[in-house]
Amino acid sequence: MSPHAAFILGEPEYESHKTMPGLARDLEERHGFRTTLCVSSVIPDTPDFLESEFSNLGALEEADVAVFYTRFRVLPPEQMETIRAYVDAGKPVVGLRTATHSFHFSEGSPYHSWNDGFGQNVLGAPWRAHHGGDSSTDVEVIPEAADHPILQGVEKRFHARSWLYHVLPIPETCFPLLWGKPVNPGAHFPPTENPVAWTNAHKGGRVFYTSLGHPQDFNLASFRNLVVNGIRWAVGENE
Repeated sequence: MSPHAAFILGEPEYESHKTMPGLARDLEERHGFRTTLCVSSVIPDTPDFLESEFSNLGALEEADVAVFYTRFRVLPPEQMETIRAYVDAGKPVVGLRTATHSFHFSEGSPYHSWNDGFGQNVLGAPWRAHHGGDSSTDVEVIPEAADHPILQGVEKRFHARSWLYHVLPIPETCFPLLWGKPVNPGAHFPPTENPVAWTNAHKGGRVFYTSLGHPQDFNLASFRNLVVNGIRWAVGENE
């Protein structure tokens, strides 16, 4: 049966509900995937931290890979338990940009540890800092990773609109693929180079994460190939 990808989309900053459906169509039309879009009920231009829920989240129960592009969600317990069951089963996970800070539960909530824990324990890095919204990033393939299947069709060097996230240190379980150098970084944070894409493993399941994902990045063939390849790699399709 064709692999099934569930896209968990919920953040107002980068409009993932507009950019990611195109990737889902690409997976369907070019690679034979089945896809389900699970979109946050919160209106995109509303403030963060509001209680919300995802449509179609039951798709996680049969999904072969979950693709998270989310930011500061506060979900009802039944939806968090659906996500927990998927992650704890060691099934493949892909995260884009703000997925490192997918949740924002208050202290005292049984899910408070997910605020940092999903990024740190599953994806490989929590939310730390970035180099300012007026900056961008020069991206380069890490030589030791040049033959990795996720990098097929990805240029050795390209420029991304995404401003660089500070993610270091990442654990030894991570295998970095792409390196980023900040361009015109803001003065509020030292200009430090950081990885912008890597693989990880969680409870035996494959994990791919990239801190890129600005809407303008989707105009780049290298970025689109990176994400599609990452999803396919996560389910073991492009060894």
